[in-house]
Amino acid sequence: MIAHLPTRKSLRAMATVTALAASLLWPSPAFAAPGAHGPNGEHLDAPGASVNASGLARLPDGSVNVPKTAQRRMAIRTILAPESEAAATVEMPGRVVMDPNASGRVQAMHGGRIEAGPKGLPIAGQSVKRGDVLAYVRHHAEPYALGAQQSQLTQLRAQRQLAEQRVQRLEGLEGTVPRKEIEAARTEMKSLVERERSIGDSLVAREPLIAPVSGVVARAELVIGQVIESRDVLFEVVDPARMLVEATTADTTVAVQVAGGSLQGVPEVTLRLLGVSRTLRDGVLPLTFMVSSTTSGTALPIAIGQPVTVLAQTRHRIKGMVLPAQAVVRNPSNEPIVWIKSGAERFIPQSVQYRPLDASTVVVTQGLSADNRVVVQGAPLIAQIR
Repeated sequence: MIAHLPTRKSLRAMATVTALAASLLWPSPAFAAPGAHGPNGEHLDAPGASVNASGLARLPDGSVNVPKTAQRRMAIRTILAPESEAAATVEMPGRVVMDPNASGRVQAMHGGRIEAGPKGLPIAGQSVKRGDVLAYVRHHAEPYALGAQQSQLTQLRAQRQLAEQRVQRLEGLEGTVPRKEIEAARTEMKSLVERERSIGDSLVAREPLIAPVSGVVARAELVIGQVIESRDVLFEVVDPARMLVEATTADTTVAVQVAGGSLQGVPEVTLRLLGVSRTLRDGVLPLTFMVSSTTSGTALPIAIGQPVTVLAQTRHRIKGMVLPAQAVVRNPSNEPIVWIKSGAERFIPQSVQYRPLDASTVVVTQGLSADNRVVVQGAPLIAQIR
C-alpha cells in the first residue's frame, strides 16, 4: 500500500487554518483577561469593545482598559486607602461679609456735590491708608436759606466794622476812659469777627471724605459733579486679609456642635468659629466664622458678598476611607463613583457613598474595602474614555 504524501497546496491550506485558529484563541490586549465575566455572565473577552489607536478601550461591563504608556501620560496615581476616623461635616450655605474691625464705610453727613480729592477719586481695587482724603462734598444750601445766610453775613460785616471803629476811638482816649470799656469793645469786636468768619466759611464749606481704615476700596460709585444725599454709602474700604463668613442653618442642634470648617472649592482658606447667634433670623440660625489664609500675608481669594458653601466640622467622628476630593467623579447616571485598579491596565468603576471633609478631601463611608487600590489622580480623565 502506497502512502500519499501531502502536496505543497495542501500544506499551505493547513498552515492557513492553523493561523486562523490561533488568532481566534489568542486574546486581544484591548479586552479583559480570558475568563472574565460581566454582571449577566457574558464573556468580557468577546468582540464588541471600542478600541482606538492608542489602546484605550471602554469594555462592555463599564470597565476601562488603559495601557501603561497612557497611564504615564495621564499621570494616573493609585493608593490603598485604609479605614480611619474623621470628623463629620455639615454643609451650610454662607456669604462673605466685612469684618467690622477691619473695614469701614464712608458716608456724608450732609448732601452736596462731589469734588475730587488730592489724588483724584479712588476706584474699586485701589489701596488706601487710614486718614487719606478720598473726595470732598461741596455743600449747597437751599435758595431761601442761602439768602438768609448772606443777609446775616452782611449785617455781621457792618457790625464788625462799627466795632472796629469804636475800638479805635476808645484806644485813642486811653487814660480818659475806663480800661474796662476798652476791653469790652475789643471782646465784642473779636466775637463779631469769629461769627463773620464762621458764616462765611459755611457758605463755601466742603466736607472731606476720610478713609476710616487701611485697605482696599471695595466699592466706589462716584464721579466728579455727582449730587449725593446725606447718609449715602459712598465708599467701602476692606482689609483683603481679614474677612468673615456668615453661614446659616435651620438645625439648632448642629450649630452648637460646630468646631471649625472650610469653604468648598476654596482650599486656600480655613474657617474658625467666632460665635453662634441665639436669635433666629428668617427661620435660620446665623453662625459667624473668621476666615484665615493658609499662606500668611496674602489676600484672601474671596470677595465681599460672595455666596459660598461652608463645610462645618462637628465633634462627631465617622469611619471610612479618606480620599482626595478629585478621586470621586460622576458616571453617566450622575452617581458618585471611584475607579479601582483591578489589573495592570484595567480600571473598574465602583459606586460609593461619601461625605466631604473639607475643600480638598472626602471620606467614603460605603462602597470600598481596605484592599481596593483607588485612583486618586487622573480619575476624571479615565471617566472620559468612551
